Amino acid sequence: MLKAVIFDMDGVIVDSEPFHSKAFYALFDELEIEVTPSLYSSFTGKATLPICEEICTLFSVKQTPQELVARKRIHFKKIFEQDPSLQLIEGVLERIKEYHSAGLTLVLASSASMPTIHSIFSRFELYPYFKALLSGADLKASKPHPEIFQNASKATGFTAQECMVIEDATNGIKAAKAAGLFCVAFRSFHSKNQDYSLADKVIERFSEIALDQIKPLFEGTS
Repeated sequence: MLKAVIFDMDGVIVDSEPFHSKAFYALFDELEIEVTPSLYSSFTGKATLPICEEICTLFSVKQTPQELVARKRIHFKKIFEQDPSLQLIEGVLERIKEYHSAGLTLVLASSASMPTIHSIFSRFELYPYFKALLSGADLKASKPHPEIFQNASKATGFTAQECMVIEDATNGIKAAKAAGLFCVAFRSFHSKNQDYSLADKVIERFSEIALDQIKPLFEGTS
């Protein structure tokens, strides 16, 4: 039986990937390095620190990864505060409210930093619906490592077989499956070149995982 839903944030709850992309490319301009679209797409779903560690290695950057993280977050904060176009993904709030009203436990498991998570949750008043908020930025290993979803599963208070993850990125899907979780892949407009082959279900609209449609997939589980 389905008892808990674990949400990714960027690209699942909010259409924030363009903001992160602008922030990263502002950082790349500062560093005077050229990051190809294919390389950038491989970063999707990872926390900022591992991305910056990879950038330092690939481009022999003199600054530390931690310094790059700080610079990227400054760019993101500026863009976030000045651009009013950031919106929730169409249909996701309806699902969040439906799941919550039905008594499902909701947990966030995002690679974003906790300050960014709080900014999003404050802006869209999402706190009442979620039991716990987990940031991959606080962990030693980033997605596709399963640690964040293992922790999220524990935070729900239910077994892995009673949890569902909603992700939009290859790295997140790999992490969810490595944690033994049922994974729904949301084919986001901004999630380019992602591999959904490991997902248990692929959707393009949140109406496809209304409760009456998703519950039958968990019948027989305890």
